[in-house]
Amino acid sequence: MVLLRQIIGETLRTRRRQQRRTLRDVSASANVSLGYLSEIERGQKEASSELLSSICGALEVSLSDVLGEVTSEVAREERQREAAAQLSTVSLLPAVSRLDDHRRPVEESRLAQRRRAAKVAPPVSLDAARARRAAGTGRATPKASVAA
Repeated sequence: MVLLRQIIGETLRTRRRQQRRTLRDVSASANVSLGYLSEIERGQKEASSELLSSICGALEVSLSDVLGEVTSEVAREERQREAAAQLSTVSLLPAVSRLDDHRRPVEESRLAQRRRAAKVAPPVSLDAARARRAAGTGRATPKASVAA
């Protein structure tokens, strides 16, 4: 998400640095506290239109020039984010779905192969296990013989 306050702050800071001016100098000219101007430049505070006008006046640039630069930057960032979103959606989703489609049968067949190689019987029901235990053998016995 593009945050307008961050782009406005970056633009104001760039303009101030191009003029080789300090925060103290601009804050005094704009009649804004140094800390608040710093927060605006870092994108932590949202500047009102009156405050932006005062800062632009102190920087001797027109508000329309600053807002035009901000608009261009917002448009550029939006295009970049849209392009990145399209690339990730187009290129990753088919690959992920292919992995999901093919992974499960491979895992099941590997498990079946391991069981065959180890000659392990598939899991038995609880009743069958009780019948084996009662009979004292490793083989399942019919339910009727267990009850007798």
